[in-house]
Amino acid sequence: MNQDQVKTLLLELNSDVEDFTLIFSGKVSKKVDGLYHPEKQEIIIHNKNFTEENPLVYTAIHEFAHHIQFTQKEAEITSRSHTVMFWDIFHKLLIEAEEKGIYQNLFATDERFINLTKRIKSDYLHKNGSLMKEFGKLLIEALDLCQQNHANFEDYVDRELGLNRTAAKSIMKVYAMDVKPEIGFDNMKIVAGIKEEKQRKVVEHSFEEGQSPDMVKAAIKESKGVPDVTLPRLESQKKRLETSMHNLQQKLADIEMQIDDFKHEQE
Repeated sequence: MNQDQVKTLLLELNSDVEDFTLIFSGKVSKKVDGLYHPEKQEIIIHNKNFTEENPLVYTAIHEFAHHIQFTQKEAEITSRSHTVMFWDIFHKLLIEAEEKGIYQNLFATDERFINLTKRIKSDYLHKNGSLMKEFGKLLIEALDLCQQNHANFEDYVDRELGLNRTAAKSIMKVYAMDVKPEIGFDNMKIVAGIKEEKQRKVVEHSFEEGQSPDMVKAAIKESKGVPDVTLPRLESQKKRLETSMHNLQQKLADIEMQIDDFKHEQE
């Protein structure tokens, strides 16, 4: 498979994109399998890293997701390239690629992965979710007992249980909202954090269908109608960065003075 064929496969997943260049480097890289240069809209694949087509296609889809992220979406102002937005785009592309036979999901076709996944989900994710839900029930009992005795529940959580207060609230929520433990505790927390019952059920069902956490988070964000970038948000980020830079400059000046003092003492 050459670079033109790979580009053709990517365009089968999404043809409504700005033009991009896809290049096989002809090299082996120990650091990365592929790169995307947003300023040049260029995907580079280190094709000598691969002996099979399937992982090469996976890497190409990964970099293609970055191209969509930077050209079709209002990318968040962040130092991280792998944001919730990116993973949402990438995972949707992978699903499309699997359905079209462009990419084969190893995790869903290799019996070793299939059996291991079943074991992890049933013996650990589900059991842990059930255990944490029961834990939430006990914490609510503790809250009721504290209220009956005019005791401070936060103090009980802090000093007697040695438990983070925010974590305790999350654990209590998954029980109070009756979230299904099959989806795993981390995903249960996401569901429990949604106020509206109807939307909670939609999100819970999304997890049951196998959507990734970032796909679900992106859908929640989209349902709220919150734009990725607005002028007030940019101005707020700018102000925070300026404040951080000012504080860092002050700390740097203080450290430099301390270094000078040490030097003078040693002379």
